[in-house]
Amino acid sequence: MQFNARVVVMPQKEILDPQGKAVEGSLNQLSDTEIGNVRIGKNIEFTIESDSHEMALAEVNNLSKKLLANMIMEDFHIEIQPA
Repeated sequence: MQFNARVVVMPQKEILDPQGKAVEGSLNQLSDTEIGNVRIGKNIEFTIESDSHEMALAEVNNLSKKLLANMIMEDFHIEIQPA
């Protein structure tokens, strides 16, 4: 069975996000309203072949910890849907 996986990787709240701060400053210059707490992350999408939703989730979780996210500085969220 094939699944669509999405992994959203974001900097941990405690970690300084200089790219987010730069974008926040630019947004505030362009906007008439106050913009705050901008964080820049990564969105990774791919398909995975697996026997079940649970097995696909476990494999994507393992891959995220090993490759897609730096566990010292980033958190991630996984979404799995049948393809």
